[in-house]
Amino acid sequence: MDREIRAILATITHPEAGENLVDGGFIDSITATEEKVTVALRFRKSRDPFAVKIKNRVEQTLTEKYPERVVTVFIKEGENSAAKRNEQIEDMHRHTTTSSVARVVAVASGKGGVGKSTVTSNLATALAKMGYKVGVLDADIYGPSQAKMFGVEDYLPDAVQVDGRDYIVPAEVGNIKIISIAMFIRPTDALLWRGTMANSALRQLIHQTAWGELDYLLIDLPPGTGDIHLSIISELKIDGAVIVSTPQQVAVADVVRGVEMFRNPNVNIPVLGVIENMAWFTPAELPNNRYYIFGEGGAAKYAESAGVDLLGQIPIIQAVMEGSDNGKPAAGTSAEIGEYYKQCGLKIVEKLMKIC
Repeated sequence: MDREIRAILATITHPEAGENLVDGGFIDSITATEEKVTVALRFRKSRDPFAVKIKNRVEQTLTEKYPERVVTVFIKEGENSAAKRNEQIEDMHRHTTTSSVARVVAVASGKGGVGKSTVTSNLATALAKMGYKVGVLDADIYGPSQAKMFGVEDYLPDAVQVDGRDYIVPAEVGNIKIISIAMFIRPTDALLWRGTMANSALRQLIHQTAWGELDYLLIDLPPGTGDIHLSIISELKIDGAVIVSTPQQVAVADVVRGVEMFRNPNVNIPVLGVIENMAWFTPAELPNNRYYIFGEGGAAKYAESAGVDLLGQIPIIQAVMEGSDNGKPAAGTSAEIGEYYKQCGLKIVEKLMKIC
């Protein structure tokens, strides 16, 4: 319930600071029971002119949300801990759980709908079948799908304490550890989060998930190039990026932006290559026929012209869709599909061995 209340308070912005109450560090504490909700606010100024107005707004908002509970909001004396928040972030970095991760690979796409998440889950499965310990971080905060694709959407993460610090226990399927924001919210909830709140949640998933020792951590990035991408880049040392596209020219045009983002001197992350998804369709009854529904080889041609490796071409196969819907990535259940992703995985492993 604490997370739900914080999500509500994140919709209230301090007029002068321009930050919501959560990201601005104005929430000192939250206590919630079946009978009452108590929130303590602490402001940066000892006599903040907006304090009473914000206090009343919080009371009104929470009372409307929880009419069956007694809502109490009070203001604590003294400055709030914006500095404390920065100290907590620094402490999180010092004790990050990613220190035992050997390689971090970002899986990105210039636009949505090209099957980036499907490729991520199947690529992780192929690497695990090759004997590697793999982790998947679902960084697509507003459209998380990895929990569904691995059949762990009902998983509720536990917390474990190590040296007095709380860490999140990820779901585990075979040799694959999975964490996603979808595990912390109801399927029907809409994430009405500002960028700073999304970044804060993502930071926790990165540094406080009990990853253990991993050979590869795959990050399923949101489509496009934006704030979440920059946050990931600043939080983690990414060893390489894989770009997913369909053969369509409109998709390939966005691939260019994705490649250039990673090649930007301020980012400077090696692009391991492009995976062309939905490359063609072959009916089961006509195994020698290929139908190029989305055009032929658009991503492959771009990769060649841009000096980027083509890691593989994945055809349209019904079992891939069924595997994603059923929570069992097809690379682990179909020898044919597994081979496509295995070849992609082998090329990624080979390139990373040369880079790192």
